[in-house]
Amino acid sequence: MSRAFIFPGQGAQTIGMGRALAETWPEAKAVFDEVDEALGEKLSTLIWEGDIAELTLTRNAQPALMATSMAAMAALRAEGITLEGTADFVAGHSLGEYSALCAAGALTLSDTARLLRLRGEAMQAAVPVGVGAMAVLLGLDFEGAKAVAEEAAQGEVCQAANDNDPAQVVVSGHKAAIERAVEIAKARGAKRAMLLPVSAPFHCVLMQPAAAQMAEALAAVVISKPVVPVVVNVRAEAVTEPDRFHDLLVAQVTGSVRWRESVQWMEGAGVTDFWEIGAGKALSGMVKRIAAGEVTTRAIGTPDDVLAAKG
Repeated sequence: MSRAFIFPGQGAQTIGMGRALAETWPEAKAVFDEVDEALGEKLSTLIWEGDIAELTLTRNAQPALMATSMAAMAALRAEGITLEGTADFVAGHSLGEYSALCAAGALTLSDTARLLRLRGEAMQAAVPVGVGAMAVLLGLDFEGAKAVAEEAAQGEVCQAANDNDPAQVVVSGHKAAIERAVEIAKARGAKRAMLLPVSAPFHCVLMQPAAAQMAEALAAVVISKPVVPVVVNVRAEAVTEPDRFHDLLVAQVTGSVRWRESVQWMEGAGVTDFWEIGAGKALSGMVKRIAAGEVTTRAIGTPDDVLAAKG
């Protein structure tokens, strides 16, 4: 049986996530301590005791979700479950790709935290609040969503940003264009189409200023060879060469998250078991809707989850 570890993206955050891991394993607590030190602030206090609106701010949510995933990885390691001995691939949804790279040893934890803080701030600053928007279209496939986006653009930006599963696509761009896309999608038979509560239009060309900032930041960071292949968002295939990740991570800021195709690629490579590491279970649901054959999923975000994984 082949297995992949997958890492969640923005939207999975909750107050208190990872706290029980940190209270159970010193190794998990050390992850949060190192992230706090790298950022020069007590992000862990916000994660465990703060306000959900503040945690949901992109600059906080991105490093916070990564820290929670890495704390779960540290707990697994403390129980004798190592990545290279357990999984054949890693992959992550949007910011989760940084978690995947960190888990696979391609990025250090401190560098990953600092990169995600910068990524969150750069993505937030790229477009003034209120200018951009994102919407989820349910019940349309990727080609259908792309057609909706093209019709809705009318000279503005409207792109299919996240290809999440066979009937869930997120579009991103100028707010007026996204509002048009919602109405067009409904007229074309979408089960639901609605604006998302996000602060910026991620994964579209409006994010180009953020991509330029990430290019500069990534150029100053050492990226090592991952211990297992990383299935990357913008290519939907496995990559192992360290010198390729810089450009792929820059492209990811403005490019589509090809999650459906990434899961299909992993299934085609023989993966039948997916472990979602960190907060939430959203990716597990997507995997089950994407997979053509029989697959199993397991969410690992609590001490009970970690101990059950040993079984």
